[in-house]
Amino acid sequence: MNAIFGILFHFIGGFASGSFYIPYKKVKGWAWESYWIIGGVFSWLIVPPVAAWITIPGFADIIAATSGKILLLTYFFGVLWGIGGLTYGLGVRYLGVSLGSSVILGLCSVFGAIIPSVYYNFYPKEGKDSLTDMLSSSWGQFVLLGLLVCVVGIVVCGKAGGMKEKDLVESGKVDPSNSEYKIGLGLTVAIISGILSACFAFGIDAGKDMANEANEIWKSANPGQGEFLFQNNVTYVIILWGGLTTNLFWCMLLNFRNKTFGDYTNKKTPLLANYIFSALAGTTWFLQFFFYGMGESKLGNGPSSWILHMAFIILIANAWGLVLKEWSGVKKKTLITVLSGIGIIILSVLIVGYGNSIK
Repeated sequence: MNAIFGILFHFIGGFASGSFYIPYKKVKGWAWESYWIIGGVFSWLIVPPVAAWITIPGFADIIAATSGKILLLTYFFGVLWGIGGLTYGLGVRYLGVSLGSSVILGLCSVFGAIIPSVYYNFYPKEGKDSLTDMLSSSWGQFVLLGLLVCVVGIVVCGKAGGMKEKDLVESGKVDPSNSEYKIGLGLTVAIISGILSACFAFGIDAGKDMANEANEIWKSANPGQGEFLFQNNVTYVIILWGGLTTNLFWCMLLNFRNKTFGDYTNKKTPLLANYIFSALAGTTWFLQFFFYGMGESKLGNGPSSWILHMAFIILIANAWGLVLKEWSGVKKKTLITVLSGIGIIILSVLIVGYGNSIK
């Protein structure tokens, strides 16, 4: 039953993450850096402490009692992850929601799932599964198989993206000289984003003492109720401060360079609507990790949770890509290729889910 709820929570989180960029498409007359940072203020500064305050009484006391070393390391991974999140936005801008999300999150799932397990091989930690643990158990082998299948699905989706560009250029529907769809630049920033975005998983682990403290307080007040679903909400506050630091610096730099500071007060644009849609995008983005924490609490395995979360985001993002007609005008072979990639990713989710169910 825990595995079923864990998968459900990850699906909801994946839906939130795969959908968060959609409100940004409703923003009119603002530069990318302007609506990105307004959404980010909600994602990284406003909503996380509100969520922690609602779910964890005394969360600020837990942070205050945590050692500076743990807080600094958690924040540092947040800064690195922030660079990944920043380039995520650029990757989606240049590749589209479908292809950009597939490449970025595919790499993120690989690094986020494997590197912590390798780390625990050398520095064992109670309650954490090392790569050896996974390789030597049936459930772990299924999880790793699911990860491999997920990577195959991502490669297929990436192949479809290259085919898409070729189809659109041949049909004359895209002029490579002025289109925002730029496969080379997009793939470059997507690779950087995929690698650095995995640092969120490392940040969660670095700040695990805060989550454990929240869990213990909750269990003391609710004996026999199992794991606390919202324990990670206190850790998110610190990680996301790091993400805010990176994104705020870059977006302010772009505002200065592009002379777009006027966006925030430009009455020639629908100001209220722009702020609302940006806030909606930012809040929706945060919900992915709100439900990720709930899913991880139910599954109890970091690598499994991470790949499920990433796979669901990829599925939803690709579904939005179809809804938004990002694949309209392509050849039938190209459409079949991207649908095949999505199908393979669905298979990976089922394999990981089964692996968790037999743990």
